[in-house]
Amino acid sequence: MAEDLIRYDILAQDALRGVVRKVLSEVARTGLPGDHHFFISFATHAPGVRVSSRLLAQYPEDMTIVVQHQYWDLAVTEHAFDIGLSFDGIPERLHIPFTAVKGFLDPSVQFGLQFEIATRPGELPAEAPRVLEEEEPQPVDDDTSARLPAPVAEAEPGEDENHEEDGQPAGDAQVVSLDAFRKKN
Repeated sequence: MAEDLIRYDILAQDALRGVVRKVLSEVARTGLPGDHHFFISFATHAPGVRVSSRLLAQYPEDMTIVVQHQYWDLAVTEHAFDIGLSFDGIPERLHIPFTAVKGFLDPSVQFGLQFEIATRPGELPAEAPRVLEEEEPQPVDDDTSARLPAPVAEAEPGEDENHEEDGQPAGDAQVVSLDAFRKKN
């Protein structure tokens, strides 16, 4: 096979990250339409990521945020997005470059993208992104997951009082590990 000097894999990643950028830009401008909501996984150690030291200690490799009911000040630029979220009742402001995004899932329409990321400046991703078509992820009850709390009452991770009978979240956002919506091989 001939060597890919054009680097189609990187061009494809950039184009698909543009989908994420466009969607978030529209949501920042007009809000979430209908039942749409997003699970966005990112590498917490990637260049340009800004999260509190508390969150970095809790999620040293990667974390997944949910953009659904409880977020504020979503701002999108060409290279990154900023968002306000609450973790354990503490408001946080996150700055996430699009190059740090590992996964994007809109479970309302079963659309998802998965990316390989460069962890150091100049490093190339290991493989091209894949478009995922899966069922809606279920919250994972392990050490890498945590419930995004409601503004008034909080539950400990793993408690099920805010879930409908079918096991789906009852309106509260959830943080789940990327493995919860990665395609099983």
